[in-house]
Amino acid sequence: MDMPDQELLDLYRQGDTGAIGVLVERHRRPLYGFILKSTEGRTDADEIFQETWFRALRRIDSYKHQNFRAWLMRIARNLIIDRARRKKPVASLDAETEDGQTMAESIPGPARAPAEEARDHELGDRIARAVADLPDDQREVFLMRTQADMSFKDVAETQGVSVNTALARMHYAIGKLRAVLQDEYEQLGR
Repeated sequence: MDMPDQELLDLYRQGDTGAIGVLVERHRRPLYGFILKSTEGRTDADEIFQETWFRALRRIDSYKHQNFRAWLMRIARNLIIDRARRKKPVASLDAETEDGQTMAESIPGPARAPAEEARDHELGDRIARAVADLPDDQREVFLMRTQADMSFKDVAETQGVSVNTALARMHYAIGKLRAVLQDEYEQLGR
């Protein structure tokens, strides 16, 4: 089905449960990507993804927004914030396991040359750390734009700020990432 979200929501309200499946598939990647990058792992992301849809369906009659994805992102963002407030610190992926490796190193990846894998792993870790070190509001804007492909208008609406504030947060985030990752950027250009 290539129907607009609003038509699918209307079908769902009229009893067509298949319409919600189309919506879930349509918004799965951007929503899940945002949640995964904003949480502590796949288990948290899975739970928040499911809870986001559960809450959205429970409140579907009160949905009046123009952009369904932005509404879902706002629900997910609030769940992530709530979970972070309640959650105690857990083991880091940088923590060593019994065999001396970090938990991140023990995650299997695609078969590639060890040197390439090590370089890419190191670069990925540096980027992930740099993004994680951004202030919360800047990190959210960055992830909503890069992972969820949201417009600045939708990001601003989700964060409850003006479009100019969302743009400024993205500008500051990119500036900080550029400064921190300057060496890596120059190496990629060679």
